[in-house]
Amino acid sequence: MEYTATTDKKTFVNLTNHTFWNLAGSGSPSVLDHTLTMPADRYLPTREGLIPTGEIASVAGTALDFRACKRVGEHIGNIAEPWFAGGYDHCVILPDKPKGAISLAAKLVDPDSGRTMTVETTEPALQVYSGNFLDGTIVSAEGKTYPKQSLLCLEAQHYPDSPHHPAFPSTLLEPGNTYRQTTIHTFGIE
Repeated sequence: MEYTATTDKKTFVNLTNHTFWNLAGSGSPSVLDHTLTMPADRYLPTREGLIPTGEIASVAGTALDFRACKRVGEHIGNIAEPWFAGGYDHCVILPDKPKGAISLAAKLVDPDSGRTMTVETTEPALQVYSGNFLDGTIVSAEGKTYPKQSLLCLEAQHYPDSPHHPAFPSTLLEPGNTYRQTTIHTFGIE
């Protein structure tokens, strides 16, 4: 996916893609047994309403530490804040890289089928959402429903709420400049 944007007035821009994934197939009841690897070593803590506090914290010792491959559901029960509804809805910070460089953000694997998906991006962060607010009311074209934690989002983006946190990378697009983002999803079998 390649995004570009221009403006004639100063504008904050933070585009992403909110696609839900379950590599086990349509209607599979859970993504908690998928494995996930992300090189992110920091994340953005939030307050109620899922708005970042401005703090940047280490993933070490938290449920967000996916630097080594582990099951999505392995430590999901350690997320105690009620605004996360018992799952992931966190922004993790990817390792620093030159502006515009593409790097690995995540690798997701369904161990039963062997299906894999890698996400590479130019963006500095990745929002990880485990479908905590799904309740079975979303129905696929095949008539299959999606209950809580049956899908996973991996959304390449800038830090949320960056206009209110000067320490976050700016998302301000000036007239005459062009916003550019590339995110690549690659699918395979292992």
